[in-house]
Amino acid sequence: MPDTPFRPPAVGRSPAGVDTSRASIARVHDASLGGKDNFEVDRRALGAVLEVAPGMAAVSRRNRAWSRRVVRYLAGIVGVDQFLDAGAGLPATGNTHEIAQLVNPWARVAYLDNDPMCVAHGRGLLETNEDTLYLQGDLTDPGVLAEDSAVWRYLDRGRPVAVILGSVLHHIAESAEPAEIVARCVRVLSPGSFVAITHYWDPADGSPEHELAREVERRFVENGLGTGWFRSRAEIVSYFGELELVEPGVVPVDEWWPSGPPRSPQTPEERLILGGVGRKGEGPGFGSVVPFPGKG
Repeated sequence: MPDTPFRPPAVGRSPAGVDTSRASIARVHDASLGGKDNFEVDRRALGAVLEVAPGMAAVSRRNRAWSRRVVRYLAGIVGVDQFLDAGAGLPATGNTHEIAQLVNPWARVAYLDNDPMCVAHGRGLLETNEDTLYLQGDLTDPGVLAEDSAVWRYLDRGRPVAVILGSVLHHIAESAEPAEIVARCVRVLSPGSFVAITHYWDPADGSPEHELAREVERRFVENGLGTGWFRSRAEIVSYFGELELVEPGVVPVDEWWPSGPPRSPQTPEERLILGGVGRKGEGPGFGSVVPFPGKG
């Protein structure tokens, strides 16, 4: 079935305290999913990108499908029962706790975001579930994942935790050191924990996709949103640091253990986002690939 074309939702009423003069990462993402929790300024920022890359709305849907597969794998096959969805954004269909608790009803999930609108909506919609919590915090703040932070007062960092960083790090500037942000998180995790990452990818110079990535990045950064960087595969892999990569490694998101038969050929835009999952091991020998269960 072909993807549903993007249709801007109707204008909503602005919640108290929300700045509608500037585009928001979370609201632009919501608009790309066809959601209703966004405003004209967000749709303009998205529209500037869709002018040159109409497939970017499908990227959001593919990324969300990747997240659901990863959570099912970690909660089901691996048996992780604690999740931190960092940079969670606005609630939508198939939230992390819904997927995890379908597999393990006792799974506990903490959400984290720096956007007050996300926190307000998250607390209203998600905390009706006694095993979820939505916290406000910025990943660029070293204290947000410190050992004594609210995150670890809710989750037991003495046992494995799965950290989901879906479409987060490409909104963090180099000056904020995204690799160090991941490393700080990994340092407080117990062995057997996992970190899942997706990130916009800039292929090698000379390819048509490289030119597309550069133009989409320019429109993200210069047309209202202010963030949205495309980085090389080597840079993206470096964010996993010494984590052991789960097969098939860092790949286009639709290639990370797809469910069902192969789908229709990807658009150029859909090839410009990579995803992977890394595991914190017990000792030396990091950087290897952990076989996917049931595979040789």
